[in-house]
Amino acid sequence: MKAFLFTAGFSYLLGSIPFGYLLVRIFRGQDVRQSGSGNIGATNVARSSPGLGLLTLLLDALKGLAAVALARAIYPDTSMVAGVAALSAILGHVFPVWLKFRGGKGVATGFGSFLILAPKSVLVAVAIFLALVAAFRYVSLGSIIAVASLPLIAWALDDRQATPGMLLCMAAASIFIVAKHHDNIRRLLARTENRFPGRRG
Repeated sequence: MKAFLFTAGFSYLLGSIPFGYLLVRIFRGQDVRQSGSGNIGATNVARSSPGLGLLTLLLDALKGLAAVALARAIYPDTSMVAGVAALSAILGHVFPVWLKFRGGKGVATGFGSFLILAPKSVLVAVAIFLALVAAFRYVSLGSIIAVASLPLIAWALDDRQATPGMLLCMAAASIFIVAKHHDNIRRLLARTENRFPGRRG
């Protein structure tokens, strides 16, 4: 139990680092929450600065990856602990204590978190995301379908560390991230969702 609590704590703190907010504040002197969708994630950051958006994407993914890597280094024999690290990092990104628990939607952090645990599955999910964005230019659509399909892909490929506990953590993370896209789903159904790089559908 101590292993799970300790892992959840440091993974949450890593995930809660609001890179999008910090980068826009430092380099542009603005609050990214006051523009676009009000989100601190890479997509909203990219609307005002594509370079900072890309950097936000990488850093958000890296903090998830770092949480899982640390968990595996400290507790190498328990894959479930690594799954808890992944889920906790995502929760940290979505509910950062530093921003009154109002953060991003967890997609980049989720992919980074599971990259070590299910690398083949994540690469397939990224390919699905890129194909959908290229075809329809809806980042939210690509994100939702890629995230929702990740546990199924991991199960089908029998990916590395795809134990029942790991698949359970992955499924919980996927459900949670998709739920955070409820406004995007509503706009997609109404055909009013923003197309990348910012034109309405």
